[in-house]
Amino acid sequence: MEDLKPCPANSCPLTPLSFLERAAVVYADCPSVVHHRRIYTWSETHARCLKVASSLASLRFPAGAVVSVVAPNIPAMYELQFAVPMAGCVLNNINTRLDARTVAVILRHSDCKAVFVDSHHRRLVEKAASLLPTPSRPILIVISDGQDEPEENDDPPSRTYEGMVRTGNPEFDWVRPKSEWDPMTLNYTSGTTSSPKGVVHSHRSISIITVDSLLNWSVPKQPVYLWTLPMFHSNGWSYTWGMAAVGGTNVCLRKFTAGDLYAAIYSNNVTHMCGAPVILTMLANCAVARRLRSPVQFMTGGAPPPPSVVLRAEELGFVVSHGYGLTEVAGVVVSCAWKLSWNRFPAAERARMKARQGVRTVGLTAADVVDPVTGESVRRDGVEMGEIVLRGGSLMLGYLKNPAATAESLRGGWLYTGDVGVMHPDGYMEIKDRSKDLIISGGENVSSVEVESVLYTNPAVNEAAVVARPDDFWGETPCAFLSLKEGVRRAPPEKEVIEFCRARMPHFMVPKTVVFMAELPKTATGKVQKYALRDIANKMGALATAATATASRI
Repeated sequence: MEDLKPCPANSCPLTPLSFLERAAVVYADCPSVVHHRRIYTWSETHARCLKVASSLASLRFPAGAVVSVVAPNIPAMYELQFAVPMAGCVLNNINTRLDARTVAVILRHSDCKAVFVDSHHRRLVEKAASLLPTPSRPILIVISDGQDEPEENDDPPSRTYEGMVRTGNPEFDWVRPKSEWDPMTLNYTSGTTSSPKGVVHSHRSISIITVDSLLNWSVPKQPVYLWTLPMFHSNGWSYTWGMAAVGGTNVCLRKFTAGDLYAAIYSNNVTHMCGAPVILTMLANCAVARRLRSPVQFMTGGAPPPPSVVLRAEELGFVVSHGYGLTEVAGVVVSCAWKLSWNRFPAAERARMKARQGVRTVGLTAADVVDPVTGESVRRDGVEMGEIVLRGGSLMLGYLKNPAATAESLRGGWLYTGDVGVMHPDGYMEIKDRSKDLIISGGENVSSVEVESVLYTNPAVNEAAVVARPDDFWGETPCAFLSLKEGVRRAPPEKEVIEFCRARMPHFMVPKTVVFMAELPKTATGKVQKYALRDIANKMGALATAATATASRI
C-alpha cells in the first residue's frame, strides 16, 4: 500500500465554512435566523454572508489579516462568523463588556485591520481606536440592526454593514483555506484569573470541535436554538457553525431577562440552548419560572453547576447536560455522558452526578488528571487532586505572539488547563477549582466549588462565590460572597450562614467571612470575576483568627 498517497481529491482542507453552502441547498427555505419579527432563511443567510465577504475582500487586506467584531447576539453577528473567514481573514470576536483600554490592547496586539461594531458599542470602539497610533487604527464598519434605530445613517455604504450587503456579490467565490492548519479564529481569554491571551484556532480544529459538539449533544436536524451564550465567547462553543450543519433556527436576543427567555422559548418552540450556570440559576430562581410545555435541552459549562440549581431546573422541564471546555479547545471536549442506570437514582443524586464534568468526547483523543509537577496520573479515588490535561485535534495552534505561554501550556504532548480536578473510580472527572482559586487553609486544600455548592442550597442564596481571605493564623480562610434570591428582603446574619455551612461540611472548609452583594461581578459570559472578589477580600485585611480556633476545625 506504499504507493497509495494523499491527492487533491481526498485531502481537501477541512473547514466548517462549507456547512453554510450545504445548508443553503438542503434547508434553503427553512428559517436560519430569527430576531424579533425578522426571519431569514438559509438561502438568504448564505447570500448575505457571501455579499459581506466579497465587500470585505475588496478592501484588499493581506491574507490572514485579523478582522474584529464587537456586537451582541444579533443576525449580523451570526453572519460574520462565516463572512469574515470566507473573505480570507481571521475572525476576532471581542467581548462587548470590556473597557476601551482593554479593547485597544486587543486591537493593537492582533494588528486588527477592521472592526465590525454594533452601533450601540460604537463609542466604545471609537474611544479604543483613539488610543492607538493613527497609522495602526482599524477601519470601523457600523452594524445597525434596525430595531432601535434606522438602518440608514451618515456613514458611507462601504462603512456600514447593510451597505456591504447591498453592494456585495452574492456569487462571490469565497476564499478557501490553502491548508486546514491555516488560522481561522482569534479569541482572547476572558481574563478571570490573568491577563487575556490571544488563542489561535485553525480551520481544522474548528471543524473537529463543531462536528464533535453536535455528536456529543445528540443534536438532531433542524433544532431551534436560543442564543443566550454570547457568540463572542469561544465562538458560541462552535454552535455558530454547528447550527448551519444541521439546518437549525438561530433565535437571537440582543439582551434579555428571565422573562424574555421564557417568552422566547414559548413563542419559538425552542429545543436547545447553552449558557453558563448563571443563566440556569436565573431561569430556576426567577419569579416567572414555570413548567415548560415541552423539554428544552440545556448545555451548561464554564463552571460546575450547583446540584441544587440543576435539580430545580429539571423540575421545570430543562434537560441539563454538563460540558467542560475552554477557549484553548474551542468548545465542549469533556461531558457528563449519561448512563441509563443512573435514572434509578434519587433526584438529588442524579443532580449531583450531572454536576460532574465527566469523560472526554468522541472527538478528543485523551483527558486525564495529573500531578502538575511529575505528570503522573492521580489516583482514581475522587479525592486526590491534580491538574486537568487534554489532548486532541480541537486544541489551539497556540497563543498569538506569546511563545513562552504557548510552551508552558502545550508541553509533554498535553494541554495543561490550569483547572484542578479529581478522577472518580468510574473514570469520570470532576473539577474542584481553578488552580488560582484553590484555598489552602492551615495546610488543608479547600475547594471553593465544594463550598459554593453547599451555599447554593441555602434558601436565601441566589449566587455564591468563595475566594481566599488572608488569615493571621491559618494563612488564608474561605470568604463567601453571596447575592439574595429574588423576593428575599433581608440577608441572613453572617453567623447564621456560617452555622448553616458548619452543619453540612468539614469545619476547615466553612467560610469565616460572609459578604452579601446586590450582584456578583461577572464577565459577559456569566463567569464570576473571582480576581475582583479576591481584591475585595485582600483589602479587608487579614482575619485575626485566634489560635484556640484549632478545636473548631476538628
